[in-house]
Amino acid sequence: MLLTGAEIVVECLKEQGVDTVFGYPGGTILNVYDALYKHSNEINHVLTSHEQGAAHAADGYARATGKVGVCMATSGPGATNLVTGIATAYMDSVPMVAITCNVNLPSLGKDSFQEVDIAGVTMPITKHGYIVKDVAILADTLRKAFSIARSGRPGPVLVDITKDVTANKYEYTPQTIVEEAPKVKYTETELETAVALIKEAKKPFIYVGGGAVISGAYEEVREFAEKVDAPVCDTLMGKGVFDGHDARYTGMIGMHGTKTSNFGVSECDLLIALGARFSDRVVGNPKKFAENAKVLHIDIDAAEINKNIRTDVSVVGDLKEVLTKINAKLEKQNHGEWMQHIAQLKEKYPLNYDTSVLSCPYVMEEIDRVTNGQAIITTDVGQHQMWAAQYYKYSMPRTFLSSGGLGTMGYGLGACIGAKMGKPDKVCINIAGDGCFRMNMNEMATASRYNIRIIQVVINNHVLGMVRQWQTLFYEKRYSQTVLTDKVDFCKVAEGLGCAAIRVTKKEEVAPAIEKALELNAPVLIECIIPEDDKVFPMVPAGAPISEAFDAQDLASKA
Repeated sequence: MLLTGAEIVVECLKEQGVDTVFGYPGGTILNVYDALYKHSNEINHVLTSHEQGAAHAADGYARATGKVGVCMATSGPGATNLVTGIATAYMDSVPMVAITCNVNLPSLGKDSFQEVDIAGVTMPITKHGYIVKDVAILADTLRKAFSIARSGRPGPVLVDITKDVTANKYEYTPQTIVEEAPKVKYTETELETAVALIKEAKKPFIYVGGGAVISGAYEEVREFAEKVDAPVCDTLMGKGVFDGHDARYTGMIGMHGTKTSNFGVSECDLLIALGARFSDRVVGNPKKFAENAKVLHIDIDAAEINKNIRTDVSVVGDLKEVLTKINAKLEKQNHGEWMQHIAQLKEKYPLNYDTSVLSCPYVMEEIDRVTNGQAIITTDVGQHQMWAAQYYKYSMPRTFLSSGGLGTMGYGLGACIGAKMGKPDKVCINIAGDGCFRMNMNEMATASRYNIRIIQVVINNHVLGMVRQWQTLFYEKRYSQTVLTDKVDFCKVAEGLGCAAIRVTKKEEVAPAIEKALELNAPVLIECIIPEDDKVFPMVPAGAPISEAFDAQDLASKA
């Protein structure tokens, strides 16, 4: 059938099973929006308050569902406003297709009104980028974009289309999408070598990263942990793959990981990394990371092998597939003495906080209790992010959505909206600090416009908490530009944007506030006022070995 380029875009979205897109219209993309209008009963478009919010919403949708998220923007500033969201998705391997439109082909390269080479701008932060200048290749380009976004190690793909292409007509032929099977990159010999290394170990430790979430390998990881008879830690991105309630679970590893995880990994004789990239926030000092251990690394991306940490054995392939085969080859191991030692570390070094005052850890524990651990938690970046990772017990993957690699303040609210659109039956709660919330709080208007029933929790300590923590510990309390004691009233802001609002100042008010928010048929903001000097512990100074993790008691003993 003969269709305009704009109609081809919509048909290709339908082909890919896209049911929701996030975006903001403008001059060059008007034809696409006109086509979307005609198909509004098939594709739901969410108009965000800012293009960055659209990118984060597409990201949150993708993380929560496992499907490709889609965002759209017009040329120039519309397209550049997507950049932070695209970079966020790239760093955390999130499948996303960003569709932008540009000026007409004859106007390209002439500094035309709202012209930007967005494909060039985003080249370092996308898996691939396309500029479509011919309607004849539009459909195939979009199909390739979706295939690239979700295959292998996922990531964002940009498709920039000149406006005249969206108006020109071409014969469109529908295609059935066939999912490509993962390409096997490993050998049976490598699997046997990995199994042999595991059998030799006396003190193995399993380290789970975001790749385990992406591959859907949580059942295989749990079976693997039982067979190896090993403790399990995770990264920020790996939350929920291994049940946070399981006795084997030791908590997060790294800069704000538990002492049990950090000390245990430092003592182990075999570290098994599953879909993890040995980030600097995990490793600390690479020369002293797991220095007593051999390293087995399983990852789909060959570029990650030996990039940050030298491995003794590696297997490159889809984690779910690789673990299925290793589990079939591996007999049940027994490391009773090692597991008892880890249990003693857990008892000796539990997470703790000041229970006498209202705090974010207490809020997270109450959210966990009231929601029975079944909510999707999104976060912004900072102290609240770490507390959300530490004190909510994640039992399933795709229930903790956060900007790990890029550390994007302002990420959480858009992501929460996207997650709720993708998983409407789930309770979706965003945890933000007051500094982060300021950045994209206009997306509360998006939530109210569509009555997207999210809960926005603002942990308000009137400072940029994580930066202030560093200033306290390492900059002799020189609080340069981190104090936010102004006249902003977040509850009034939320109400002004059409949302309900509740302010909490005491511990006993937390549970009723959460319960009321769950009862209301509307988006709700809960502002929690906490002390300005609350700190996230344990902590490892940047570049220090993770074996040097310290907490408030350690600081007090040195004073």
